[in-house]
Amino acid sequence: MGRWQGRSRRLATGARVRFSRKKRLYEMGRPPAETVIGPRRSKIVRILGGKTKIKAYIADVVNVSDQSTGKTQKVPIKEVISNPASVEYTRRKIITKGAMISTELGKVRVTSRPGQDGVVNGILVRE
Repeated sequence: MGRWQGRSRRLATGARVRFSRKKRLYEMGRPPAETVIGPRRSKIVRILGGKTKIKAYIADVVNVSDQSTGKTQKVPIKEVISNPASVEYTRRKIITKGAMISTELGKVRVTSRPGQDGVVNGILVRE
C-alpha cells in the first residue's frame, strides 16, 4: 500500500489548508526498506519515469574500501554498532547510510543507501 507524501493539510499554526485538487499518484511514497543483517533478499521496484530501484531488505556482505591502500573487498557483516539516523535503528540493527557496522577488517561506515541502491558499500574507519 502506498503512502501519500504531499503537503500537510495543516499549517505550523494549526490552521487548516484547503486544497484545490485531490491527491496525485506521483505524490505517492512507499515504506522504507529498513535493511537488516541476514541472507540476502532484495526486490526490484519500478519508480517514476519507468526507472527501477533495487531495495535491499536483508544484506549479509559489505563492499569495504580501504582509503589508505585504495583497495576494495567484499566482507561479511558481523553486526550493527550504531546508527546516527535513529536510536531506534541502532536498537533494531537497521543498516542505513552513515551506520557503523563491524566486520572482520574492523569498523566500517556505510556510504551507500541500501534501501535505494540494493547494495551495502562502506569505508574502513581507522581509530
